[in-house]
Amino acid sequence: MNDKGKIIAGVIIFIALVTFPFWYSMGKAAPKPEPVLTPQALEAKACVRDKVWINANHMQLLNEWRDAVVRDGERVYVNLEGKEFNMSLSNTCLDCHSNKAEFCDRCHNYAAVSPYCWDCHIDNPKETK
Repeated sequence: MNDKGKIIAGVIIFIALVTFPFWYSMGKAAPKPEPVLTPQALEAKACVRDKVWINANHMQLLNEWRDAVVRDGERVYVNLEGKEFNMSLSNTCLDCHSNKAEFCDRCHNYAAVSPYCWDCHIDNPKETK
């Protein structure tokens, strides 16, 4: 019945082992990568939406575009300023953001996500064989 000390020591060791990964890696997180823009993107007068909105919602926008184009046959997107854009990942987005490895893949790898966009779309639609 005098195992109280052993139990407390065991609980402390257990808690230390379970929480070790958290306190060991505290403050060692990798910084968020900044996508590298191409000269075309830097010179572009307007993007589809503002940078903050696009960073947070680009996948929802691309899903909406996909549904509108494939299911409804709509091909033109009008942004909040009234500017029209062709709903196309390959030919609208990749016109300015053509370096997929430096622009898309950096953030997707950091966030550990695997978008299925590239199952159908090619990386550089302007290139021909």
